Amino acid sequence: MPFRPVPTTEGEMGYRVVVAGATGNVGREMVNILAERQFPADEIAVLASSRSQGDQIEYGDTGRMLKVQNIEHFDPTGWDMALFAIGSEATRVYAPKFAAAGCTVIDNSSLYRMDPDVPLVVPEVNAEAIDGYTAKNIIANPNCSTAQMVVALKPLHDAATIKRVVVATYQSVSGAGKSGMDELFEQSRNIFVGDPATPHKFTKQIAFNVIPHIDSFLDDGSTKEEWKMVVETKKILDPKIKITATCVRVPVFVGHSEAINLEFADEISAEDARRILREAPGVMLIDKQEDGGYITPIEAAGDDATYVSRVREDPTVENGLSLWCVSDNLRKGAALNAVQIAELLGRRHLRRGNEAVLAGESNVAIEAEDDDED
Repeated sequence: MPFRPVPTTEGEMGYRVVVAGATGNVGREMVNILAERQFPADEIAVLASSRSQGDQIEYGDTGRMLKVQNIEHFDPTGWDMALFAIGSEATRVYAPKFAAAGCTVIDNSSLYRMDPDVPLVVPEVNAEAIDGYTAKNIIANPNCSTAQMVVALKPLHDAATIKRVVVATYQSVSGAGKSGMDELFEQSRNIFVGDPATPHKFTKQIAFNVIPHIDSFLDDGSTKEEWKMVVETKKILDPKIKITATCVRVPVFVGHSEAINLEFADEISAEDARRILREAPGVMLIDKQEDGGYITPIEAAGDDATYVSRVREDPTVENGLSLWCVSDNLRKGAALNAVQIAELLGRRHLRRGNEAVLAGESNVAIEAEDDDED
């Protein structure tokens, strides 16, 4: 019998949904969030590489188990949408195959983000961009640091037009996948017992340290991670905004933080910004000018919101503000945003009752390599 995670009303049908890379950090979160949000799925297939074939993962906290299948042998024909968390190289191989079979790909890798024929979507920010997905049947999920930043910036941009952004990120090791989290844990343990803290995943020791280097260096001295934040923000929010970023890896397991400085075309006060952010979709304003009156990654871990704190005016520029932004990078920065895109795709285009639901076999399950990307 097919796995039916969400009972549907008689006469209605849900979607047939694939999660590719379901055994990685982001893929597991995708599966959990689909269950948490009771996504209207008639069938769920979880895919991965051959090394995980036959493993089982739980569908959220439901007690229902999904059997992992090898992505190499999976036929996407008749499936409605696939959430990809398999890294750029595997995506290059499988995304066109799935898209050509009629299964819309929602891709978490960086491969398609800047493709002009692929919409780059944060539903709270540019939901209408999803309408262009039919060009390639692929939708891109942005970089985790970009996603949380544009959620915070969108309502402020609408109010006073942002001219320039200066951002420094404090990015957790989970952005580098399970191997990044393992390295922080192992190095911390080794230091406590007097053993060497030799780096393998990162370029320098990450335990009790910070590393101003994420992804490869470019000719201008910036890193690819910093470039992603610049070009993705322009594509999602406004190509006229000037942006400069410094991206730093910090010894935090989950949750990215950002110190953001903004210059606006129009006048906006800190109180104006707080009022706007209190009403903004996806934003939670926690901004008390007292000890502990702000959010840190520990409080944000496991939550869906993009938290904003420390909103204050910058007197060094005309119409300037500074703020602190924190979010769970595995959720809003990756898995949650992908599921929100799937929900938006269903509401706006596919709609329940899609004939693709009628075709196909019983539940399939697969995973892909743990190749999470910032």
